Amino acid sequence: MTSLARKNLFNDIPRLLMAQAGIVFAVSLVTIQIGILRGFLRSTSLMVQDSQADLWVASKDMVSLTLTLPLPYPQLNQAQAVAGVERAEPLLLRNALWRDAKQRIAPVTVVGLDPQGKLLSPGALSETSLQQLSQPYSLITDHINLGALNLKKVGDKAAIGSVQAKLLGLAHHIQSTAYDPLLFTSLASAKVYGSATLPRANAAPQAPVLQPFGARDNITYILVQAKPGENLQLIKQRLNSALPDTQAYTRRELMQKIQSYWVQRTSIVFILGLGAAVGIIVGVVIVSQILYASVKDHLREFGTLKAIGLSDRDTYAIVIEQALWMALLGYVPSMTLCLALGAWTSVFKGVIILITPGMGIAIFGMTVVMCTTSALFALQRVTQVDPAVVFSA
Repeated sequence: MTSLARKNLFNDIPRLLMAQAGIVFAVSLVTIQIGILRGFLRSTSLMVQDSQADLWVASKDMVSLTLTLPLPYPQLNQAQAVAGVERAEPLLLRNALWRDAKQRIAPVTVVGLDPQGKLLSPGALSETSLQQLSQPYSLITDHINLGALNLKKVGDKAAIGSVQAKLLGLAHHIQSTAYDPLLFTSLASAKVYGSATLPRANAAPQAPVLQPFGARDNITYILVQAKPGENLQLIKQRLNSALPDTQAYTRRELMQKIQSYWVQRTSIVFILGLGAAVGIIVGVVIVSQILYASVKDHLREFGTLKAIGLSDRDTYAIVIEQALWMALLGYVPSMTLCLALGAWTSVFKGVIILITPGMGIAIFGMTVVMCTTSALFALQRVTQVDPAVVFSA
């Protein structure tokens, strides 16, 4: 039976190639849509994931990474004084407008951090590179943002609002597709950038003297590192009690909260899920049509086999094996294509198409189910074959 299944499958190569092209398209569409969704959700919390902080303290009204209320700067010292806390560092997120050398504007997100800090290092920069952010109005961004910001190389200058900005360095894999270009700078520079107004075109960028943070200033998050051996849940309770109107999260908890926001309060899951569903439908239709046509072209052979005693079970085995071969021959090139595309988009576009081994196994299972489900339509035609068809003209 195995040889007959392969014979029927490979008897018409052009038809086989057409079927495999349809399967590759369908499987690739499903894989890419799911991979983009998983990669997108992961990228929304990439800053949290890559930090070395054990706990993040945020406003109790925090909804997502950039959708939150500010914290009073004095709460940083209060957090540092909590029992079990090794160190506490501030983080400031501010929206701003970028004006490049051609006077074009673009939205950006300024991330202010402590250049001497150890709990957040964009793109795994060396400690020396990070400390260089102490230079006034210097910044670091992901290399994929160069085009959007109209920058060519390290050392180029532009303006954020009415304030000058100099590209100090480039990092990798720190930009999320969910946010505007992230610009990492010192806490003092971020404070000025966040309040700078956009001047008229061709106005010379300003460089006001940086002022230290005071009691009236605000920050967005407090990053906390616990002392070795301390219980994080106990420190969370202490922080929540010591800092009014705040909520402390472990890294995992905060990542889940951020990702839940994008899943529950945006349409990203519906849009990408709809694309995946369309891929499955396309695959089922194409495979069922090809298998049905193949069965129809070999009705005499099936009639002959039934005339000499071929059982329905053996008939099912032939058609289902054809479907399994089609699933395997479609899955391998499709997954190869998706992995190559994912590597390219990650390096050159900063778009993560996250394909894990577990996801690969699940996609293969889906491909098998898709092809065997399609075989059921063809089986209805086979089981109705009258052995007398062999003797018809």
